Formats: sequence, structure tokens, C-alpha cells
Amino acid sequence: MAKVNIVRPGEGEILGSGAQQIRILENGEHTDHRLGFAEVTIPPGTPSPLQHRHAQHDEGFYVLAGTFRFTVGEDHYDAGPGTWVIVPTGAPHTFANVGDGNAVMLNTFTPDLYVQYFRDFKAMIDSGQPVNAETMKPLWKNYATEISNEYAS
Repeated sequence: MAKVNIVRPGEGEILGSGAQQIRILENGEHTDHRLGFAEVTIPPGTPSPLQHRHAQHDEGFYVLAGTFRFTVGEDHYDAGPGTWVIVPTGAPHTFANVGDGNAVMLNTFTPDLYVQYFRDFKAMIDSGQPVNAETMKPLWKNYATEISNEYAS
């Protein structure tokens, strides 16, 4: 019989430091790796991820606080609390906190492939490597992700 998993406030695996953090709520262990789930907190002025697309997982974002600007190709969408954004496999995307305070969202990964990416990304930052296209390409390749502002064909 499968066990129910409960993650209370302040629990879960915390990645990041200070105001910017990712709190892993489901690492795939309890869903047979069909779903990963995280709470993401981003302070204002934090650089956006390079626009990219995933080849092996869908990604969902539910905004809890603040305003995120999602960029999909050349299009921009502002998303405030209560907004759900689903990014299917092959869709280019990035996001940024465009407000004055911390922005918080729930982030889903189906399957859970990207949970380990966040751990590897944290290790890259902790090692002192810069975050740019040159350093991200080999990391993203491990997770079927590539820098792109165009839809996969």
C-alpha cells in the first residue's frame, strides 16, 4: 500500500539561499516519478532563466503571490495570484518577478525529471560557476532541455 506524504510549512528539501529558494514538496518518490512539485520564491530583480524548452516534461506554474511575467517566444503574459500557466513539452518559456516584493509560485514537473536539475543547478552555483548560455547548455542537456525561443517542431 502506498504511503500518504504530508509536507508541512517549513518542511521539504530547501534549495537556494536567502529570499530566493525552491522548496521541493514532492520529489517523485511518492508518485512513481510521475509528478514533481515545488514552491518557488523569487525576489524582485532576480535574473530570469534563459528562455528554454523541455523535450521530456510538462511544467506548470500556479502563482500564489506577486506578479510573474512569462515570456513564450516573443509573447509576454503577466500572471498574478490565482493564475495557472501550463507549459507543454516543446514550448519555449522563461519567467521573471516583475513586482516590488517576493513572488511565489507552485511549480509542477510531469514527470519529475526536473527535481534533480534544481539540485544540480544549486551545486553549479555553489561551485562558483557563472550562469550563462555556455554553462547552462551542458547542464540542461542532461534534462532534455535546450535554450530556445521557438517551439519544437
